[in-house]
Amino acid sequence: MPGSTWAVVVAAGRGERLGDDRPKAFARLGELPLLAESLRRLDDCDDVDAIVVVVPPEWEEPAILLAEEIGASKVAAVVPGGETRSASVRAGLEEVPEDAAVVLVHDAARPLLPPNLVRQLLDAIGRGFDGAVPALPVADTVKRVEGDVVVETPARAELVAVQTPQAFVASVLRAAAAGEGSDCASLVEAAGGRVAVVPGDERLLKITTPADLERVRGWLDG
Repeated sequence: MPGSTWAVVVAAGRGERLGDDRPKAFARLGELPLLAESLRRLDDCDDVDAIVVVVPPEWEEPAILLAEEIGASKVAAVVPGGETRSASVRAGLEEVPEDAAVVLVHDAARPLLPPNLVRQLLDAIGRGFDGAVPALPVADTVKRVEGDVVVETPARAELVAVQTPQAFVASVLRAAAAGEGSDCASLVEAAGGRVAVVPGDERLLKITTPADLERVRGWLDG
């Protein structure tokens, strides 16, 4: 699919803080594992051509069976992740064809993907940016510290909290992905790429704790 858009779903986290006996992406969110919600929404998105899922080693078969169960026909590959998030992204990128135009990287821990967000990200790429990320304004005052000493208070108006999915020109992300970072945008930025910001969504919450999981369950049930 020349010029296609591929999604790499990062689902390799162990999720110890959830207190579950399974990886985070396979924690229950209603009747199905958490991973199912992201897969279903990306599979339903007309702007996404194919999906690669990155899971913990030995969880490939459950992920394949889940994709089949929910009818996620765009899932093209399921691969084991690495020790870090960046390593897992690299594992997913290896399954994306060289002629792909755009790669979306999405955390399975953010299941409530809004239906129009992917289009907003791709529109930013179309305007000439190397990448695009969804973001929310920061409500709290943020301070930079060294040890237990405050060294700087950045202007809150200049700060945002970023989410996923994050979209990138495929060749740009490949070139930047060798590094380690808390998100892919930081790697592209470090390589000199220009990254745009589009409006995020409060419901695109990253599930980390049992309380987060219950909150997202409530939104789904509502």
